[in-house]
Amino acid sequence: MGGLNLEVFKFGMYVMFPIGIMYYFGTNLDERFAVADFWPRAENANTVPLDRDEIQKELARLRARRLYLRDQRLAEEARRPPPPPSQEENNSQDK
Repeated sequence: MGGLNLEVFKFGMYVMFPIGIMYYFGTNLDERFAVADFWPRAENANTVPLDRDEIQKELARLRARRLYLRDQRLAEEARRPPPPPSQEENNSQDK
């Protein structure tokens, strides 16, 4: 298969492959391949605050969350015992 015949074959494949796929799967692809409840509902999705009051509330919520997580991290670090000294530190103190 060389020369012109190969070009005609390639052109036929380029044209007929997408047409064959569309014929095989049909036109109702949204119904056949859709996943139920894939996108979140509007009440569950995040919204961008536009009002000055909404922005202040969101900043207060983020600040409270950040401080809560910081307090949790500091409490966890206070409960954790200090790490044992490493061998290099012991050797350097002995000298």
